[in-house]
Order: sequence, then C-alpha cells, then structure tokens
Amino acid sequence: MGAHPSPRSPGAGGTPTGVPTAGDPGSGPAGGQSQDGLQAGLKNRHLSMIAIGGVIGAGLFVGSGAGISAAGPGILLSYALTGLLVVLVMRMLGEMAAASPASGSFSAYADRALGRWAGFTIGWLYWFFWSVVLAVEATAAGAILTGWVPAVPQWAWALLVMIVLTGTNLVSVGSFGEFEFWFAGIKVVAIVVFIVVGALAIFGLPPGDHAAGMSNLTGHGGFLPHGPGAILSGMLLVVFSFMGSEIVTLAAGESPNPVQAVRKAVNSVIWRIALFYIGSIAVIVTLLPWNDRAVAKSPYVAVLQSLDIPYAGTVMDVVVLTAVLSCLNSGLYTASRMAFSLGQRGDAPKSFATVNKGGVPAVAIWASVAFGFIATIFSYTSKDTIFQFLLNSSGAVALFVWLVICFSQLRMRRTLERETPERLTVRMWLYPWLTYATIGLIVFVIGYMFYDPDGREQMVLSVVAAVVVLAVGLILDRRRPRERAADESAAKVAERA
Repeated sequence: MGAHPSPRSPGAGGTPTGVPTAGDPGSGPAGGQSQDGLQAGLKNRHLSMIAIGGVIGAGLFVGSGAGISAAGPGILLSYALTGLLVVLVMRMLGEMAAASPASGSFSAYADRALGRWAGFTIGWLYWFFWSVVLAVEATAAGAILTGWVPAVPQWAWALLVMIVLTGTNLVSVGSFGEFEFWFAGIKVVAIVVFIVVGALAIFGLPPGDHAAGMSNLTGHGGFLPHGPGAILSGMLLVVFSFMGSEIVTLAAGESPNPVQAVRKAVNSVIWRIALFYIGSIAVIVTLLPWNDRAVAKSPYVAVLQSLDIPYAGTVMDVVVLTAVLSCLNSGLYTASRMAFSLGQRGDAPKSFATVNKGGVPAVAIWASVAFGFIATIFSYTSKDTIFQFLLNSSGAVALFVWLVICFSQLRMRRTLERETPERLTVRMWLYPWLTYATIGLIVFVIGYMFYDPDGREQMVLSVVAAVVVLAVGLILDRRRPRERAADESAAKVAERA
C-alpha cells in the first residue's frame, strides 16, 4: 500500500486537521493535466451536458412505470421529495467539490473529514455499484439491439457495446466526454420534446384532440389511490434513478476550470430535476390513467401512442438505448476514477493510480471492466441467483453515499471556515440545520426500507456488503501503522549498515 496523501493530525484515529492546499492531489488542473496525473481533457460543453444528462437514466424511461403503479398520481410527490433530497445532497457535495476538486469526490472528502475507514468503505461500495451497473446496462442494450437484429445473440451485442465504450474510455477522457455529450444531448432533446408535445395535448392542442384537464389526477381512486404511505413506497422505487447526479463532481477534476464547473452544475440541479423528472412524469399521469396497463409497462411509449405519434415504440427504443449507452459509458468512467482515487490514497493496488500517455487510468478502467464482464456473464448464467444477489447487495449504496456526504460536509465546513474560508465559493443553505434535516430524511428512508417487504432484502444485503467492506477497511487501517513502523525500522538498520 502506498503512502496516504491526506493531511491528518498526529492524534488517535487520524482525524483530519485541514483540507488540501493548492499542491494537494486533486486540487485542480495545472495546464493540460490535473495535479493527480489525469488529463484535463473535458471541455465546458462536455461538463455541461454531463451535468444535465447525468440525472436522466434509463430508469426514468422504463422504471418510472413501476413507481406510477405503486403510488398513482401521488408519484409526483415521491419524485418531488426525492428530488429535494438530491438537491440538498448535491449542494453539500458542491460545497466540498468547489473548495477542493478531487477525482475521488465524496470518497476523498469522507477520508479527510471522517477518517480513512469512511473513504475506503464508501469508495469501494460506489465502485461496486457502478461495476454492477455496467452489467445491467450492457444486458439491457443487448436486449434492445437483439430486437432489431435477431440474428445476433443478445450476449454478443452486450459484449460489443462493452468493448466499444471501453475503447472510448481508454483513448482519452476527451473521447469519453464527446460520446457522453452526444448521448446526453439525445436524452435531453427527447425529454424536452416529450414535455412540449404532452403539454400541448393536455390543453387540447395538436397532437391532442381534447383537453385532458385534471380528471386523470383526481379520478381512478383519487390523487393518492393507495393512501399517503404509497408516497414513501414510491420513493423507494425512484430514489435510485437519481444516482448519477454526483458524476459531474468527479469529472470536474479533469476540466480546465473545475471550480466553475462544479458551481454551475450545483446551481442548475434544481431546474434539471424539476424539468426532466417531475415535468415529464406530470405529463404522463395527466394524460393517461395511472392504472392503465400500458403505463405500467412503458409510460413514455403509452403517451406517444395515445397521441397517435407514428413509430412511437421505435423512437423510444432509440432513446432508451441512448440512455443505456450513456449510463454504461459514464458508469465505466465513474468506476475507474473511483478506483484511481482509491489507488492514489493507498486503499487499492498502486497500479490503479497509474495513468498512460493519454493521462487515462488504464489499469483502473480494465479492473472495472473485468468485474463488469464477470457480472454480465452472471446475468445470463445465474440471473436469479448470483446476479440478483449482486443487484440487491448494491441497491442501497445511493443512500449510503448521500449519508456519508452529509456527515463529511458537517466536518469539512467547520475546517474550511477555520482554515481556508476563501474556498467556500459554494455554501450549503441554512448550515448546519438543513444538513441535519437531510440526514434525518435519509435515515428515515433507510428505516422504511427495512420495514417495507419489497425493500427489506435489498437493504439487508446492502448493509451486509457495507459491513464486510468496512471490516476490511478497519483491518487494513490497523495494519498500516505496523507496516510503516517496520519500514522505518528497516530503513534505520540499512543506514547503520
């Protein structure tokens, strides 16, 4: 294990006493290369589209049907509450990222603010989550492409998209950014067009033939057909579709002006969530009855077909495929950068922290892809056993990440105000009370998952995975002082000799 670069006090437990200075790894780019060795090859337009498109995942287009079935029109409140939670967490993360951009983002901040065990645990859990996502998205892409070209087996399509996107990530961070720019652009255009067309139809303008009014929101059992408790059940179904908002804080470290990029992304997160999630879901539940079978299956296709939009299914297949490829592309990027950061901090093999001539962490990328390939194989050979276990044991990582961000911000804010207040260019609102309120809401959602029969298994397995990773982190942390002492003793012996 390599030496740990994070500043710490000599006291027990390695409590941090400060935040990185300009010379610390990840504090920002210098010329064409960031000070942690990564190439600063992401342009402002790349980061802008990553920030906008990062909240639009394939789960919005496909998975939202399950949420609507569970909560009816009340799913709007589920999305609003979850969106508020994400806005608050992103504000906290933005405060830390603007003060100290780092390739490891919240994992690096947890390391400094809470202790090495926290950075190690949340970093590896996050890497695990996105590596499993690679398999999920590759399998989904394969299914769509096989529907278009049945002669090619699904596994071959999944393999092909993994190879292509691995190649783009290996070439340069700029090629990743360019692919993501166009992927995200297609998603954004699709959502905006959907909302505009839907809004026209709601008011009885073409392509609609009569004003929908509020009948679908208040009829069919009312706005909350399953009662107020369904709002929480809906939150459990939609909360994980918001995972990805934080990617821009990892990517900012590979841009010419990371502080400006983070500030811009954090300030725009409110309208992004309001428009893409709440806006598009409002169109669906207003135009169609929430209990329509077509809505449960594919809500966006159902709306377009109800308006007699030609080739609605094919159009949405293209959009969903784009969202899937975007998620796979950004997932591979995110997993590799987290692995790179863990390697930098001595919490992963040293080779993970190396970069090739293009400033890309090739070893970290290959390690993430390898796990993704293995998980993809399980998705075909052991779909209901091993692969389902991987899905469930990584399912609640989003909530763990958000909770760690909250606690890290509480500690780092005090340190920043005391030592480097000029770095607080983004500030959390109503600190510390709103941070405490956010922690309370996240803990409440976690507790409800234990209570809810559908979320219990996922939460239990995710906690087990977290405990295992935490135990490994604590064991390694105890070994490191002994290893350093042994190295120092060996050095003294060598000097005397």
